[in-house]
Amino acid sequence: MVVLIGPTAVGKTKMSIELAKRLNGEIINGDSMQVYKGMDIGTAKIRPEEMEGIPHHLFDIKEPWESFSVAEFQTLARSLVDEITSRRKLPMIVGGTGLYIQSVIYDYQFSDVPSNPQYRKYLEEHEDKYSLYEKLKEIDPESAERIHPNNVRRVIRALEIYHCTGKTMTQWLSEQKRQLVYDVALIGLTMEREKLYRRINERVDQMIAQGLIDEVKALYKRGIRDCQSIQAIGYKELYAYFDGILSLEEAIEQLKQNSRRYAKRQLTWFRNQMPVQWFDMSEEERFDERVDEILSYIAGKFNLKTNI
Repeated sequence: MVVLIGPTAVGKTKMSIELAKRLNGEIINGDSMQVYKGMDIGTAKIRPEEMEGIPHHLFDIKEPWESFSVAEFQTLARSLVDEITSRRKLPMIVGGTGLYIQSVIYDYQFSDVPSNPQYRKYLEEHEDKYSLYEKLKEIDPESAERIHPNNVRRVIRALEIYHCTGKTMTQWLSEQKRQLVYDVALIGLTMEREKLYRRINERVDQMIAQGLIDEVKALYKRGIRDCQSIQAIGYKELYAYFDGILSLEEAIEQLKQNSRRYAKRQLTWFRNQMPVQWFDMSEEERFDERVDEILSYIAGKFNLKTNI
């Protein structure tokens, strides 16, 4: 399979369509928030008219109030890989949620996580959700960022792993076997930091112009809150505006800042955790050259014929 990763706003969607057309590919969403219905603008979800006939999978499969886990993503994505391959098409995972993508391409065994039912029962009976979440933030801030405080079951599970192993859930996952399950071409798109940050700011302005405020307000008015999806960047900031905590200007500025910080974390994580072949997208006028370079790399890795 081909995996295309990179920070937010680097140009993964445009590149993925071009590659899929040339490689007879089908695209599997690798972004944890694009699985949610009604969250299109804020997650920069590809629009139907942009797909150019390329099949896309794992978009809009969850209601915004539902939770979604790495283990569930692994099961669904691997099933799709088999299905796409059986049609003699090339599966392509495209997205920026590194842990989700890792769980598919590496031999992650979620059933092997140790458990302690007595400790779990104690937490359920003696701790409230706020104290549980504060404990998690203290020992494993990365997991706390991924898990909503109201998702008590997952918070307790993360604490249970730490209690049983002395390792955080983040550490435990990072130490899983790094044996590839598939023959993978792992492509990363990067960009000069200043240019990427400028693109992120421009993208946020574009999202506002496209109707992001109305999109988030629709979720807010439906009473959807305190769930995993609303922790997404672009939603939590505008919820704070609707709650009267921030002004609109403050919410938008915070949205831009959080997006820039997220992009920085993504790049650091990908570079530390995965053997990526990087391609620099800073010179937008050289997009076609980059497409050809990436196709050549993939063709060399898999001995494929591409429609160049």
